[in-house]
Amino acid sequence: MAKLKTLKNLNVKQKRVLVRCDFNVPLSDKGEILDDFRIRATLPTIEYLLKNQAKIILMSHLGRPDGQVVESLRLTPIQDRLMEYLDLSIVKAPDCVGREIEEWTKAMKSGEILLLENLRFHPEEEAGDLDFAQQLAQLGDVYVNDAFGVAHRPHASVVGITQFLPATAGLLLEKEINILNQLKQNPQKPLVVIIGGAKAETKTKLINQMSEKAELVLIGPVIHKEIKEKNLEIKYPEKIVAPVDEVAAGKDIGSATINLFKEKINLAKTIFWNGPLGWIEKQEFRQGTEKLAQVIVASQAFSVVGGGETVEFITQIGLLEKFNHVSTGGGAMLEFLAGDTLPGIEVLYGN
Repeated sequence: MAKLKTLKNLNVKQKRVLVRCDFNVPLSDKGEILDDFRIRATLPTIEYLLKNQAKIILMSHLGRPDGQVVESLRLTPIQDRLMEYLDLSIVKAPDCVGREIEEWTKAMKSGEILLLENLRFHPEEEAGDLDFAQQLAQLGDVYVNDAFGVAHRPHASVVGITQFLPATAGLLLEKEINILNQLKQNPQKPLVVIIGGAKAETKTKLINQMSEKAELVLIGPVIHKEIKEKNLEIKYPEKIVAPVDEVAAGKDIGSATINLFKEKINLAKTIFWNGPLGWIEKQEFRQGTEKLAQVIVASQAFSVVGGGETVEFITQIGLLEKFNHVSTGGGAMLEFLAGDTLPGIEVLYGN
């Protein structure tokens, strides 16, 4: 059976290690990092490579520059934040490909870190262009993917590059795969799943897949309404627990629903949560989501949470560190748990 190739089985000493990171962090209008969770999540891989005397070349995208150079989306804030955390000098290249940068990587010494400029300044990145992937590959001796957040994208730096270099999963990617596989295949039971947010069409597959292992699936008011209105097929309707009251026509869950959901959460040994249960961008509609977050972390269950909005919210209310696993992937996590094949992960399996 094919096994995931992992970083710890790779000799990186004196090698140029090209690491695909996910440094796609939210920025303020002034270009300040609003939440550096994804940067912190990649530090164990970088520290492991430092300890094992690798020459480290980091690459990532930031925002949606659509194949153009956008000054406000340069990776300079990422460079500054990494230097703070690692207490090391990190050089940033003016681009992510080219002869000059290739020569630069060849002159690097063990323990040095080079950060490449935003991959998506080149349209070839999102197009999955193999020539571009090959140009990236010339900057390294081995490739490490630590970017779970883009594992569902067939981009040049995620999939194409693996045709040209020995490729493995980084420590973060390996951890994400192990925990989400456990959740999907063999969770400690009872498993209670909480699905909020909107876009029921995209989440129905996830609800149906997770219902096979879950005892209960608690759904938010918007998802509940969409399932009914669009007549979406739910495989295990008997496992669904819908809101029994709501605030302002579904903008939050009411107190009776909070109590009902709390009672169900307290039965769980494992909890998976994705999506807020109200319009959390408005203070008056945050109560239900905040109360349930507190119930989850106070429970004895193994808790897994993911999705950009949800992670941002638990960070704001100071509960991020209280969850057992916070996934760095939004769409990638949902696709993985819904049973889809992620191209960026598939290419890291071998004999």
